[in-house]
Amino acid sequence: MHRLHPEAMLFIPLQLAMKPKHLARDISWLSFNARVLQEANDPAVPLQDRIRFLGIFSNNMDEFFRVRVATLKRMVELTRQRKKASIDFIESPQQVLDEIQRTVLKQQNEFNRIWEGIYRQLHKEGVYLIDEKKLNAEQRAFVRHYFDEVVRPYIIPLMIENIPQFPYLRDKSLYLGIVMRNKKDAYQEKFSLIEIPAKSVGRFIQLPSKPGTHAIMLLEDVIRFNLPVIFTHTKYDQFEASVFKITKDAEIDMDQEVGLNLVEKLQKGLKSRRRGKPVRFVYERTMNAGLLQYLIDKLKLTRKSSIIPGGHIHNFRHFIDFPRVLPSAIKRPAPFRHPAFKKNQLVSDVIRERDVMLHFPYHSFEPIIDLLREAAMDDDVRSIHITAYRLASNSKVINALVNASRNGKKVVVYLELKARFDEEANLEWKSLMEEEGIQVLVGLPHKKVHAKICTIQKLQGKKMISYGFISTGNLNEKTSNVYADHCLLTASPILMQEVELVFTYLQNWSRGLTPIRNLRHLLVAPTNMRRKILHHIEEEIRAARKGKPAEIIIKLNSLSDLTLVEALYKAAKVGVQVHLIIRGIFCQRIKTDSVEQSVHGISIVDQYLEHARVMIFARGGNPLVYLSSADWMVRNLDHRVEVAVPVYDERIKQELIDIIRIQLADNQKARILDSGLSNRYVQAGRKKIRSQEQTYVFLRAKTK
Repeated sequence: MHRLHPEAMLFIPLQLAMKPKHLARDISWLSFNARVLQEANDPAVPLQDRIRFLGIFSNNMDEFFRVRVATLKRMVELTRQRKKASIDFIESPQQVLDEIQRTVLKQQNEFNRIWEGIYRQLHKEGVYLIDEKKLNAEQRAFVRHYFDEVVRPYIIPLMIENIPQFPYLRDKSLYLGIVMRNKKDAYQEKFSLIEIPAKSVGRFIQLPSKPGTHAIMLLEDVIRFNLPVIFTHTKYDQFEASVFKITKDAEIDMDQEVGLNLVEKLQKGLKSRRRGKPVRFVYERTMNAGLLQYLIDKLKLTRKSSIIPGGHIHNFRHFIDFPRVLPSAIKRPAPFRHPAFKKNQLVSDVIRERDVMLHFPYHSFEPIIDLLREAAMDDDVRSIHITAYRLASNSKVINALVNASRNGKKVVVYLELKARFDEEANLEWKSLMEEEGIQVLVGLPHKKVHAKICTIQKLQGKKMISYGFISTGNLNEKTSNVYADHCLLTASPILMQEVELVFTYLQNWSRGLTPIRNLRHLLVAPTNMRRKILHHIEEEIRAARKGKPAEIIIKLNSLSDLTLVEALYKAAKVGVQVHLIIRGIFCQRIKTDSVEQSVHGISIVDQYLEHARVMIFARGGNPLVYLSSADWMVRNLDHRVEVAVPVYDERIKQELIDIIRIQLADNQKARILDSGLSNRYVQAGRKKIRSQEQTYVFLRAKTK
């Protein structure tokens, strides 16, 4: 049985111990994924993007099963040992799982309906998905040649009935289950498996087509067509192939063996993840009954496992990268350079004069790269301290840091090795950076470092100055093009001094939390962030009780921390206007009329992923505005290192407030967050407002 990670043991019971007036977090998350599905269903969305949203929905669901469903299944096991484990859950994990199962099946049916409609629309656009039975003579020759030249080196059939131990099946892979027969003895069947090499080859193959049309074939169908070639050395000449995939528990079982460091424990844990228990099995509904039962037995699936029959196509996550062959595809506007950074002007010179805020993906990410490159080449720069959570595969950030180290700068990187699903990549980055002389910090016990901060120290005359940035998003130039985030570049001494104290703590965590315990400006988890947020909410409550205007605007990915949810209830009841923009998990249930009037919650799902966290407290007309890396979840506030920065520059503060007001006015892509998880669209008025488009127009106008 899997052991719960110590951190998980701390926060999961609280997350599920929902009182009736709170929405269950996992069901709320499924409601978010339903909003993604709404985008796929919207005929006003370009067809290319509708297909992409189906891919996003599928990828989200995979991760949900790997993490949340797997966690709930482990908790079910714990409840069976309740007395032994001394754990009690107010809400039954099994009840949550049952509700998840019902919701997922309903969503899957909706997914299939939407795909059927899109499939018909593709035909109208002259785009055809061709399987192995619909090839003409030219296409058959092409597919044979393509298989021989490109695919065949990656194909290794597993004769599973002849192998003493059932082979390890990869979590994210797609498989063909094959039933083989001989015409002379059709009752004698043998089973085989082939892993679809989509990662190495690509999922989509464009075939020779008539002018004005596009014929596309899926890789698994290319393999189906060539099964007689693959098994030419065997006695079999009849083949029946069906696609399936499994989703496994993604928990890393961290070995507690004395003497192992974090890297060694993580490496062992990643190996154990590969052996994780299956939590979902999805198969082509036409699969041979004998093969299906064989797989169920070998994978040790039970009636409580999610065994889901599906259509011909699986692993829709690859459809995020569906070939751009549709004439109706709309090209997104390219990011533009912030007007503060004129040609040939050093980023560091600009931000030492005034604060600058970048708004991704509208603004280009290049100033971040330029800032690090400048530091790498500046003779007066002495050190760079930076945190890293998720990095691009060919990271320009790391390249700049490596060059800085080569140029004799002290470079210190806190790299979060436990960033879920990026563990292996970050282990590789660790090795690369250490080889280049970079000091890599890892391994805060029972905490992840999720803060997005950087400080650069430079000798100016006889004085050491600091500048850098604090961001809501990861230092990832790839995701910066599709994730909506904010990044404050600043040389403010009071802010940079406190950022440096955060790094002092990260470098010397064994000495305790003292460096970050009494910060005056930054909100830092796990020390003062929760306390300061509650303080600011109480300030608005006091203002409302005195009859003064009071307002709280919170933008987050997830809102599930029950203490803060209760604080917002309290604020709303006394007349504080509470505006919530929550992309994903939303656990606040709105019941009473008085609260209903004071709480307005929306979720925006559009072409960019809303990833920023922003807090605005009215303070009687002198608003206090924060950018933050933290969602309002127990894990973020109590078990992670997070940083929120106040925006002091009045011009930037107003700019950010204006952007948030645009989002609150969205009546095209905003859904109402309510207790019924209805996902009703905000009704459009006379003026249609699509906030992401309006934000682009708003920021673009500032460049003129």
